[in-house]
Amino acid sequence: MAASKGTILTVDDNYDIQEILKLTLENDGYEIKQAFNGKEAIDQVKSMPPDLIILDFMMPEMNGHEVAKILKGDILYRHIPIIMLTAKGEVDDKVKGIEAGVDDYVVKPFEPIELLARIKMILRRTMTSLDANPLTKLPGNISIKQEINKRIEKKEKMAVCHIDLRQFKAFNDKYGFEHGDKVIKFTGELITNVVKTMAREHDFAGHIGGDDFIIICGPDIVDKICQEVLSRFDAGITGFYSAEDRSRGYIISHDRKGNINKFPVMTMYIAVVTNERISLECAEEIGEIGADLGNYAKTFSKSVYIKDRRAEPGKE
Repeated sequence: MAASKGTILTVDDNYDIQEILKLTLENDGYEIKQAFNGKEAIDQVKSMPPDLIILDFMMPEMNGHEVAKILKGDILYRHIPIIMLTAKGEVDDKVKGIEAGVDDYVVKPFEPIELLARIKMILRRTMTSLDANPLTKLPGNISIKQEINKRIEKKEKMAVCHIDLRQFKAFNDKYGFEHGDKVIKFTGELITNVVKTMAREHDFAGHIGGDDFIIICGPDIVDKICQEVLSRFDAGITGFYSAEDRSRGYIISHDRKGNINKFPVMTMYIAVVTNERISLECAEEIGEIGADLGNYAKTFSKSVYIKDRRAEPGKE
């Protein structure tokens, strides 16, 4: 059986349209989820985010414009591309869709070949521009670098938080990659939820890869965000261990040299680099400072965040 090309959520209150979409898209290798109104669509996205949404404009209770506006305004889901289905000649629908941030339009009745071509184009463009991590769906390295450099160019005050997990490899070795992936997803969801609830709308969460994450926010709120992330991680991480390992506070596994060793329950460290007191020229410079801070943070046995305290002459 061929691997799925991705998951598409189709949202339309018309059952005939839904069946046409399902037949067309499944025959081309996509996995299809269906919602028949706006509220159901939002619930499904929050439960299991799809790779793309095909959204009808005219629906009862909550129309496509309202659904798109909610999803595109949410840091957790704004990266999901949306194709709006509109009636022929409905210019107002398109204008409202543009305002809500939809990515493309298809006019009903649509040609299946054209729809498939648009889906492939948007998915390809989204992966290129967003560089999304396939596990967490968070923006990856390309987007992280662009976000940092954009703020440097605008001379915005920012705090860049490099987040890493200690003892993750030992956990992976003991429990397996499937459980390791669950920890990564838990961490990604935790980070984005904290950013969503505590940071400002333009603040950013990204996934560098593996157990490495990034938060970009204002220096004035970075302490509260770091404290909340660490608190939630420490409260939730023990649930991924067996009762026996939780009870004794460590696991028994092999170290990098193949020797049997004891590894404590995972902790998290955050290296925070800000441009409050120093000028930062590029993303690479921030990465180097963050790596130095991270090396220091690794010396602590508990979850901790470390801020760069250096300052340029005259800024102490």
